[in-house]
Amino acid sequence: MSEKLNKNAKPAALSGIRVLDLSRYISGPFCGQILGDLGADVVKVERVDGGEEGRRVGEMINGETLFFLGANRNKRSLTVDFRHPEGQALLKRLAAKADILIENFRPGTLEKMGLGYDEISAVNPGLIVVRITGFGQEGPMASHPCFDGAAQAHSGLMTLTGQPDGPPTMAGVFVADYSTALYGTIAALAALQSRQATGRGQVVEATLMDSAMSMLTTAIGESILLGVEQTRLGNRDRYLAPSHCFESRDGRWIYVVAGNNQHFDKFVAVMGMAQLARDPRFSNPIVRNRNVAELEAIINEWGLKHDGAEILDLLHEAEIPCEPVSTIADVIANPQVVHRRQVVDIPHPREGTVPVPAPAMKMSATPPCVHRGPPSLGAHTGEVLAEWLGMEKASIDETLRAGYV
Repeated sequence: MSEKLNKNAKPAALSGIRVLDLSRYISGPFCGQILGDLGADVVKVERVDGGEEGRRVGEMINGETLFFLGANRNKRSLTVDFRHPEGQALLKRLAAKADILIENFRPGTLEKMGLGYDEISAVNPGLIVVRITGFGQEGPMASHPCFDGAAQAHSGLMTLTGQPDGPPTMAGVFVADYSTALYGTIAALAALQSRQATGRGQVVEATLMDSAMSMLTTAIGESILLGVEQTRLGNRDRYLAPSHCFESRDGRWIYVVAGNNQHFDKFVAVMGMAQLARDPRFSNPIVRNRNVAELEAIINEWGLKHDGAEILDLLHEAEIPCEPVSTIADVIANPQVVHRRQVVDIPHPREGTVPVPAPAMKMSATPPCVHRGPPSLGAHTGEVLAEWLGMEKASIDETLRAGYV
């Protein structure tokens, strides 16, 4: 079902890059995971008293949550008491050896720990600090706590999601969190490239609010320039019709995108209704959008006369964009997913392996890979202290006995 852990990986794009990941939950850890997939040495720093909160969220698989497993592969774990002065001093020493530091604390928290950018960059001028927050480090909302749903709501994204006659609706996954992780990663990689020329790092900011707003595209311009507020359209495309889900005779749901004239002409021909392409109500994208309800009623009636497999065969043969609405089980078994090895088994300390989505990027020379499962809490504390800080075993043992790691 899933691809096994790749132990014979090609050289990695970020080999030699050290990442100190102080983040928790989704956006920060997922950013760190992407960098780890690309070959960086990612050290996840967690609280000594039970680790990060993600270890206690969602379904548990033999002592570890799928929530945590899904955002923390390709990392090593080190535990530190963030409030202890010696713990903070140790973090500063680790930051001095890092290329990238990721944090998603409330604004000001890092500074209170003595780890503000000015302080750290004085000892490590090349350090890139990725700061992930809900609303930013400054401004009237900077202190507001924020999770994905709040960002979807306040960014306007939730206003555009759901059925026209229904309530505002969250997306089915944490789109604000994951897009923020992607923006943070992109900016960190750009900062690494900039450092090649200048020798200096910088602060990278990514926020859930900004990331969610970036998906509004034309809604901003329509509101400011035209005074038009976009609303919920359900499964319809905002500009092209038909683009919606319809049900087949055997109960399968199919999504079709046939909004431009070329696809629409082919679609109505497949339906045996070629005359619709010349119907004044449907003859171009603008009028089709105005009469979308009438058009969808015709398509829905046609769909209920045919089985799903037959419809898909006809539309695929005519090269009309369409696919069935899949369950997660369907996705896992999808031949294309299997061919591209998009589910990978990662090691689990007690379960053996656990399947997760594979890296979504493909690179011919330095491909991302999964070379390490999510770490057990504090499993690599001594190892990291030895490798990053050059500490001897006696010094590590003394540090462990002190209780702040």
